[in-house]
Amino acid sequence: MAVSKSDLRKVVMAQKRDYTKVILGVCGAVFALFIIFGMLNWTNQVDWSLKALPTTDLNEDGRIQRPQEVGIDTNENGIIDSGDVFPGHDSNGDGIPDQGESPTKRFLNFLFLGIAILIGPIAFYKTKKQKDIAAIERRLPEFLRDVAEAGRFGMTLADAIVVASSGRYGKLTPEIKKMAAQIEWGVPATDSLRLFADRVNTPLTHRVVTIVIKSSDAGGSVADVLTMVAHDTKEAQLMQQEREIAMSTYLAVIYIAFFVFLVTIIILNVTFLPKIRIAGTNVAQAQAEAGISGEISGASLDVTAIPNIEIAFFLASMIHALGDGVMAGVLQNGSIAGGLRHSFIMLMLGFLILILI
Repeated sequence: MAVSKSDLRKVVMAQKRDYTKVILGVCGAVFALFIIFGMLNWTNQVDWSLKALPTTDLNEDGRIQRPQEVGIDTNENGIIDSGDVFPGHDSNGDGIPDQGESPTKRFLNFLFLGIAILIGPIAFYKTKKQKDIAAIERRLPEFLRDVAEAGRFGMTLADAIVVASSGRYGKLTPEIKKMAAQIEWGVPATDSLRLFADRVNTPLTHRVVTIVIKSSDAGGSVADVLTMVAHDTKEAQLMQQEREIAMSTYLAVIYIAFFVFLVTIIILNVTFLPKIRIAGTNVAQAQAEAGISGEISGASLDVTAIPNIEIAFFLASMIHALGDGVMAGVLQNGSIAGGLRHSFIMLMLGFLILILI
């Protein structure tokens, strides 16, 4: 029975919708918006600090009075003076912080949030598609064996596929039902197999379908070929599973290395740098009271570099997260999309931890 192009379009039952471009478009627009927000903060047109400006309610009246209560009373003398620490950003250079974070830090906040929004949804969407395809491929040997058994009872390839469509093969079942419906509409079994391979679109399915089609066109016992292909496919899947199990160790090592690096940064930010800031402030105050110039005595500590050090630590952590995530995905299953998923997880965990602590 000849099938026209219009009939063929009806029975193809189109490929599953791919929302990759839609997701990329939406995420790209949000990323661009975050870059604009970051530029506004970088040029100091707005102040959207994620960390609040440090203050001390000295008179405990429940209100922060500027400028005398802006800062941390580290020497506990009841006033905010030159002996105290000012972790905030001083944008106007009067010695009193008026912003929670510097413009550069605010820009980096929005930049990496934008990157997370750009890579996160598409990475999880691609990973979901890969898992669905893996579930289809996992049941493929079982389907091929059932078709082979039906062929040994004298059924044609087309009839065997239709009979197999009543079975349960998990994620593969809808695809088999599509092939059966196409065959019932008059599409040759080999064409329905080609359409199936195009929908799944993986090297394994294309290889299996090509072998089956060549065997069917050549004549002879298709059942024996199907059995051989099913066995070969199962062996390939077992080898892939063994590889993934072996690579899971390296995946754990990458995550552990990232969190060790993150903990090191946290320790430096929470303990070491504040002590340096306090020591530098105390030295500067003592020199001012004694009328000694720090440049002459050589005893001064330049605490103005500490914010830049903190930014360098933050930047290193974010780059570490992006690079380690991609490496983890490539080692795990050779997929950059899977790597971006790990990058998103590490990026958000690192970002939230460094912002909250």
